[in-house]
Amino acid sequence: MSGTNQTPSSVTEFIIVGFPGIQGQDAKTILSGVFLTLYLLTFVSNLLMIIVFAMDESLHSPMYTLICSLFSFLDIIVVTVTVPKMVAAFMFDFKTISYNSCFTQLLFHHGMIMTESFLLGLMAYDRFVAICRPLHYPNIMTNLGVVRKIISCWVGGFVCPSIPLSLALRLTYCGPNKIVHCFCDHVSVIRLACSETVVNNYVALTISLSTLFFPLFFILLSYIRIVRSVLKIAKSEECVKAFSTCITHIFVISVFFLTAASVYISYRIPGTSTDMRIMAALIQNILPPLMNPIIYCLRTKEIRESFLRTLRKNKILSVT
Repeated sequence: MSGTNQTPSSVTEFIIVGFPGIQGQDAKTILSGVFLTLYLLTFVSNLLMIIVFAMDESLHSPMYTLICSLFSFLDIIVVTVTVPKMVAAFMFDFKTISYNSCFTQLLFHHGMIMTESFLLGLMAYDRFVAICRPLHYPNIMTNLGVVRKIISCWVGGFVCPSIPLSLALRLTYCGPNKIVHCFCDHVSVIRLACSETVVNNYVALTISLSTLFFPLFFILLSYIRIVRSVLKIAKSEECVKAFSTCITHIFVISVFFLTAASVYISYRIPGTSTDMRIMAALIQNILPPLMNPIIYCLRTKEIRESFLRTLRKNKILSVT
């Protein structure tokens, strides 16, 4: 392997260790089966969501465009960036990943997480305008305007991790090359550097906290104003209807930010099990993409009805 007897800057590939406490082949086979099943469920469910949005013109509105961008297209990319390689490492012992592929995976993984954080903030803004400024909603949240905002979130999501990535690429990697993780993330990779990484850690920490807590602060502020506006509604039926449109979003926000916080905390608590830390990162990577389409199909009446109409239509077409 390329992890031994290397000269400075000679690392050309890394080795994905996975869970250091789980090295038995039977256990790794079970893990790979579980993660492969979760990946396929996530991929198929999100793909079905994209098909439903594409086929039903009644869903071609700003809010559902956001849902499609966030919880379908983005979630498919999130799991595809990391899970297939992880399953291959567990099931077939394909643990090596090239230098360039590792840093590409790092960029896409962190870029997707930050993009999702920004898009959640944009969805909170959409709900705020819809409930607190309903007369201005058609002018503010146009389809073209929403597309531009979504593009801005994607661009910002990839610009932010490119800064610590560029700093990480300037480091010297002279061995060892074993990444104690299931995929390439910033912390696990720069720990292998032979150079000083203090600046890298501070820059990455600052950007990570900013891209998580600024959108979260904006989301909380938006919902505080939404609650105040809803409580002023005289009729209880209208109040319940307004709250029901936000419950789904609040649940998704909770899943995303709680899992992200658990990963952040696990890295900062001394004595935390490495296996538990890696599992927390995997939960953050897999759980939200798996839950999002289920949550939206169950909680959003329009999407649920559109999905059932699409199934009935395809059944009729197949019969005829």
